[in-house]
Parts: sequence; C-alpha cells; structure tokens
Amino acid sequence: MMRSSLADDLLAIYNALRSAFGHQHWWPAETPFETMIGAILTQNVSWTNAAQAVRNLDEAGLLDPHALATAKTSEIARQIVSSRYYNQKSERIREFSRIYVAEFGADPEVMAAMDTDELRRRLLAIRGLGKETVDTILLYACEKPVFVVDAYTRRVFSRYGLLPEGASYDRTQRLFAENLEPDVGLFNDYHAQIVHLAKTTCRKSPLCDRCPIREIHKLLCCAKTGSIVCAGNP
Repeated sequence: MMRSSLADDLLAIYNALRSAFGHQHWWPAETPFETMIGAILTQNVSWTNAAQAVRNLDEAGLLDPHALATAKTSEIARQIVSSRYYNQKSERIREFSRIYVAEFGADPEVMAAMDTDELRRRLLAIRGLGKETVDTILLYACEKPVFVVDAYTRRVFSRYGLLPEGASYDRTQRLFAENLEPDVGLFNDYHAQIVHLAKTTCRKSPLCDRCPIREIHKLLCCAKTGSIVCAGNP
C-alpha cells in the first residue's frame, strides 16, 4: 500500500529538481533499438563515450538489429572501442540483437507488448545484461513503468536518509515503485534528474550549498534526526 507521506516527499524532490534543471528529455536516441544498444554500451562508462560508440555503429551501417545479429564480434568491437570493455560488449550486443530479431521480429512494439515481468526475466537471462541495463531498456525503449536504479540513485537517497548506505538495487527500486504511481513519464524524467543532480551537485564530495532540494532535505533530516546537515557533507 502506498505511504502517502513518503510519496509526497519523493514527489516534492522530483518537482524541485525539475524546477531547477528543467525536463531532461531522456533517453537521447532516435529509435527504440538505438536506446537498447545505448543501454548496453553505457555499462561502466560515461554516456559521452557510449554515444560515440553509437555514432560509430551508425556510420558503419551497423546500427540495425539484422546487421548486428549477423556481424562478427570483431567487426562490432572495432566500432565501440570508446565504450570500454568493447570485446565483451560486442558479444552482448550481437547476442541481444539475435534474440531481438528471432523472438521479437526486430519490432519494438512486439517487445513492448510482452508482459513486463516476463520480458524482464527474458532480458535478464541474456548473458551480460544486468538489472540496470534491462530496466533501462524496459523504461526508455519499451515504455514500461519500471524505475531505473544506478549508483547515483543510491548515493543521493542514502544521503537524504531515505535509504540505508549500501542499499541493494532491489531495495532502492522498491523505494520508488512502492511509493509512486507507475507512471512512465515520471519514472523517465525522475531518473534523468537524479543523474543530473549527482553529476553536478551531489558528487562524491557534494556541493550541498548549491543543492536545489536542500530545503526539502532539511525538512527530512529534521523529521528523522533533528539534523540539517547533509550526510554527504558532515
């Protein structure tokens, strides 16, 4: 059952972030398939490097599920060097593309029509695709109301006292899934806002005086501990 107070806190945080940063317009891709490949390429690397790899594939005529499904892994790897771990990622991309063609007819609508939990289990069964990658595909390519979690999410919300330090992926995801309505648009932009906050303000060494949700954070801390100091900046 939804806990209204926590739901209100999460929505207040989102609204403050959107007011400060504007809508983030994620995921930056031209097609659902490009989003899927981008989700794999951005594993353990910045989006800038992953985006370069996507451009290289496109310029080489490989940003196509049928082309990637039949390409040699060495051919794919040459185009995605900027994404790091390019040999591993080339195998993951080819295997994903083969499944996308064989089981979904290379049609994002066919994939999106599949039951969310069933599709998530199928994608997680692909070697090398973890929860964050799969949930990114579900949310941004298939428009499924699945909240994407990353290290930034855990960092930011543990500092707010809404998560314990070292919270698992599943525990972090439940914070949002159990307290917010399953809204694709909200989940889409909320995750993007968290990433932007973590990159610009809530860094490993946080800039708390610049945080657009500092006042909300003060209220949360006062309610929990009486403190108004960010856990990231004692």
